[in-house]
Parts: sequence; C-alpha cells; structure tokens
Amino acid sequence: MYIGLRCAGKREPEKELEAQRWIEAVIGERFPADLPYELALRDGIILCKLMNRLQPGIITKVNVSGGDYKFMDNINQFQKACVKYGVPDVDLFQTTDLWDQKNIALVTQTIFAIGRTAYKHPEWRGPHLGPRPAEENRREFSEDVLRAGETVIGLQAGTNKMASQSGQNFGASRKIILGK
Repeated sequence: MYIGLRCAGKREPEKELEAQRWIEAVIGERFPADLPYELALRDGIILCKLMNRLQPGIITKVNVSGGDYKFMDNINQFQKACVKYGVPDVDLFQTTDLWDQKNIALVTQTIFAIGRTAYKHPEWRGPHLGPRPAEENRREFSEDVLRAGETVIGLQAGTNKMASQSGQNFGASRKIILGK
C-alpha cells in the first residue's frame, strides 16, 4: 500500500504513469493522447474494460454514452466489480474522488490494489502491477515447545550478566574552583 498517496493526497506522476501503462497493457488500448490521466479515467469506461479483462463478464453493461449519470454508474459498477474481484474495500476510492477529481492519488492507489489482487488469481496470465503480496506463513508449535519458550528471556530484553556499578559515583560532588 502506498501510504504517501493516502496520507498526503499528493499525486505522484511516476505512479500514475506506471498505472496507466499497466492498464494499457491489460486492455490492449492506449489512453486518449489528448486527455490527461484523470480525465481519461473519469467516465469509467477504461476502468470497466480493465475489470472485464481481469475477470471476463464481471461488469455486464458498460455505458459508452448517455451523459454524466451513466458515466458515474460506470464508476459504481467498477467499484462493485473490484470488491467481487477481491480488492479490499478500504483500498477503493469514492466516486467523487474521480468524478470531481478530488483525490486522483486515491484512484491510483485503487489501481495498484487491483494489480496486487491480480496476483491472487492464478487464471490471470497477463501483466501484474506492483510487488507480489506476502503470503501467510503459519506455524504450529507443540505445547512442550510453547512452554519451553516461556522460560527464555530474549536478547531484546537485554542481559544482566557482568553487570556492575563500577564507574558510577553517586554522591560525589563536582568541584568548582573560582578565581583561577
């Protein structure tokens, strides 16, 4: 997760370009050359195409015309498809973040979350975006091993071996000589 994108709400052009290149590779189309990143995504058509490439048929109807209401519906359908696909809902942007261009950094964060989630879908053979998420590595310990661990003082707690108070001189006053 890109904390800088979430906390500051600042846009990172290199992350936006990386997300754009990944989307273009997945859907097999280039972004419109005459539109900036946020406006190319604004109608939700590219986002819907992205989700339908990752999981065919996840969005049944993409509105390619019909005005603002239809385009906002595309964004809502995209968000629902993300949840179905397995993207955590905490990683989703709000419709107004994209539509009103209030927080484009959060839109980019959502695209990276989709890229991470694609790793969890073995049927997806296309390009991935961002690092592979860590997998759980559960371990089972017997009762004997757990009990033995309770008696050990870890090195992070420090040690008292070879501890002494040599070199400490509490109570010795400091001598200040005036007039020299």
